[in-house]
Amino acid sequence: MTDREAYIALNMIEGVGPVTVRALVDALGSPQAVFNPELSDLRMVKRVGDKLSEAILTQRTQVDPQAELERAEALGVRIITPLDDEYPSALKTIHDPPLALYVRGKIEPRDRHALGIVGSRQCTSYGISTADRLAYQLAQTGFTVVSGLARGIDTAAHEGALKGKGRTIAVLGAAIDQLYPPENGSLADAIAGSGAVISEYPLGRPADRQTFPYRNRIISGLSMGVIVVEAGFKSGSLHTTDAAMEQGRSVFAVPGRIDSPASKGTNHLIKNGAKLVDNVGDILEEFELLVPPGQFEKPLNAPSARPEVPLSQEEQALVKALWEEALDVDSLARAAGLPSSKVSALLIGLEMKRVVKMLPGRVVELAEDLRN
Repeated sequence: MTDREAYIALNMIEGVGPVTVRALVDALGSPQAVFNPELSDLRMVKRVGDKLSEAILTQRTQVDPQAELERAEALGVRIITPLDDEYPSALKTIHDPPLALYVRGKIEPRDRHALGIVGSRQCTSYGISTADRLAYQLAQTGFTVVSGLARGIDTAAHEGALKGKGRTIAVLGAAIDQLYPPENGSLADAIAGSGAVISEYPLGRPADRQTFPYRNRIISGLSMGVIVVEAGFKSGSLHTTDAAMEQGRSVFAVPGRIDSPASKGTNHLIKNGAKLVDNVGDILEEFELLVPPGQFEKPLNAPSARPEVPLSQEEQALVKALWEEALDVDSLARAAGLPSSKVSALLIGLEMKRVVKMLPGRVVELAEDLRN
């Protein structure tokens, strides 16, 4: 067994994590030494007690890294370890770097210029629109957008980066063959074609309450900074910011309404020192050596240009009402001073002209190319 195969095998042993493996390697000299059949007493190793020693001795004869490599290859997945060139150098600097990464797509050297965008699954249209827009603009600037492929803000961040023709990396909270949520399968395919979908979990490992918080350290570890777009006071996204601060990464937060539960977490982060973000320039100025000066200084809700397609006076009234934020159909009708029935008919035409798009709950927002 090679050291590389040993890392993959150790990653498959339940109850053994990166910190324990580091202690084993330091004490025994190499990853493959853990699988030495003559080594039966691991209790001498720091952090390894009777129970864990017994678990390692039992499981080390049961795991088969070569079979795991073959199963991964059949799925179009590569397994990389800290010994491989593709393994991100940024992850090697964190306290508990993954022992192995299952990768669909490709991690490239330019992904060292990465920013994480995270937020709540239960988000508002404001949160979705903002995450989409920030990711779009960051991708156009050359940053890789990292997120977790969860519903809500994560999904919007990945989609925004893809629309911006940039790179994005999805870090899964389950094995790469146990995609969650399942409805994001086509999005995962698109991400793999323009970045990477990655997981540290062995094949077959389903998502649970422990896997999601644990993977958050990888999102922040891959990133130079983490942006929280919308998060409740107890949102799991705040685990990512905790990891980011421990890892010495920058933390940014988008403010929200003070009476909105969806913004309690982000507003709390700002009160406690996170950098307030109301335009993408607030993020870029932190990394000014990587970005040409003067790019993307407009506020998030400022229109960049009027639509080039011809619009009637009533259609223009609807577009004007949507500059500030996405609105449901009834609110849009009131803002534009038009009957709801008339607005519904006008929206069909505007959608065909690709001026607006409809969101769940009869919410309407401007198309991305008008908002960016």
